[in-house]
Amino acid sequence: MAKKSDFLNKKQLVKHIDITKFKDVDKLVAAMGDTSFQARNLSRAADIYDMALREKDGMVFLCLAGSLVSAGLKKVITDLVENNMVDAIISTGAIVVDQDFFEGLGFSHYKGTQFVNDAELRELAIDRIYDHYIDEDELRVCDEVMTKIFDGLEPRPYASREVIWEMGRYLTRHGKKHDGFVEACYRKNVPIFVPAFSDCSAGFGVVLHQHKRIQAGKPMASIDSGRDFLDLTYLKMYGGKESGIVMIGGGVPKNFVQDTVVSAEVLGMHDCPMHKYAVQLTVADERDGALSGSTLKEASSWGKVDLAFEQMVFGEATVTFPLLAGAVYARGAHKARKGRELASWFDGPNFIKGGKSPKRERGAKAGKKQPVTV
Repeated sequence: MAKKSDFLNKKQLVKHIDITKFKDVDKLVAAMGDTSFQARNLSRAADIYDMALREKDGMVFLCLAGSLVSAGLKKVITDLVENNMVDAIISTGAIVVDQDFFEGLGFSHYKGTQFVNDAELRELAIDRIYDHYIDEDELRVCDEVMTKIFDGLEPRPYASREVIWEMGRYLTRHGKKHDGFVEACYRKNVPIFVPAFSDCSAGFGVVLHQHKRIQAGKPMASIDSGRDFLDLTYLKMYGGKESGIVMIGGGVPKNFVQDTVVSAEVLGMHDCPMHKYAVQLTVADERDGALSGSTLKEASSWGKVDLAFEQMVFGEATVTFPLLAGAVYARGAHKARKGRELASWFDGPNFIKGGKSPKRERGAKAGKKQPVTV
């Protein structure tokens, strides 16, 4: 019978793409603009992302869905954070917890094949993600660490960004690898929102935490997805004059950030602008009417995305995302761009209107924190 090491081979680790090493990617992607089909679409998407970064008093939201980190794109995301090319992240739980945080704990993903006996993998406690593997025993350790983090929290409802901030702090102290975006976001004050936070290893962590507290008759920590929506809406309302969204995949993160425009109207800001810049990389098809493949033009009918600078790119993210990010990085807009540090606009559960932004110093100058009022 095969051994676990036959599949989880240290010589077959998934290695992460480094966009900073390829200086001419922008020339390649620019040349694609004179071709056709998705190559031309990708080139225009790079133009739009670059414009968003050069927008005065603008914000860029990065949406993540799919198996991105496990497939080798961790450093792409981290480099965007480190170089002030993203101001907030909205993600699925698996990317943040089961993949990035998991690797930060010292674990890895392994190259494999989809042509394998999955029953045999199950016997060996190996989980398959299409053509690469993850060690289920190590994933259980990740679950246990998440329980430990929840156990250390004051019993109350939490926005996901608060818990992920604690995860970043944990990695700075106890992590084995320090190249992930959860830790980078902690250091760079970039908030991460996971609307469906329990749909990953964090869910197992919070389930065990709450079960133990219930059994002991003690209060517990919980996740407040409504507060996530409110906090992200506040950022849309007050965080910058214009906003851009770069969406990798679709699903909940895509709709969550687009809905902030409508939510702002619900809260009384009827002049809240639609997202001025929007790019989506996806393999989803619009013909079935589902969310992930719905076009940005369709989102405009809902009042969420402006039509002037929007671009769909239909292609698989392990191909399109490094090209997009690498091209925009090579153009250098980030060199003159200061990080917005939007995480500093929050103090625990409270939103601080004005935060610590250099352009919004009212609270900082007064030495006070200004909870938002609506």
